[in-house]
Amino acid sequence: MCALCSVILNEHWAEQDGGRRARMLRVALLDRVLGHFGLSLSDWAGGLYVLRDRKGASAGVRDLGSVWSEAERLLGRKLDPLDAGLVAALGR
Repeated sequence: MCALCSVILNEHWAEQDGGRRARMLRVALLDRVLGHFGLSLSDWAGGLYVLRDRKGASAGVRDLGSVWSEAERLLGRKLDPLDAGLVAALGR
């Protein structure tokens, strides 16, 4: 999806439907993926995601489109979504 979506839509396109239950399922999946890199993700009041590292740093993230780039910023490195260890862990 293009950057224009953030101007047109009030929320990220991936969060358009599904309500609270779908949001919690997304958070659980993202938390599992990000856990591989030493991060955790939680929902805060249904309007903000909170991304944390193991050292205690945290960041508020407004939408799913910003989670990955904020995760990279917190860790100070690029993250590979096709990391062999991650793919293997998700296959279990």
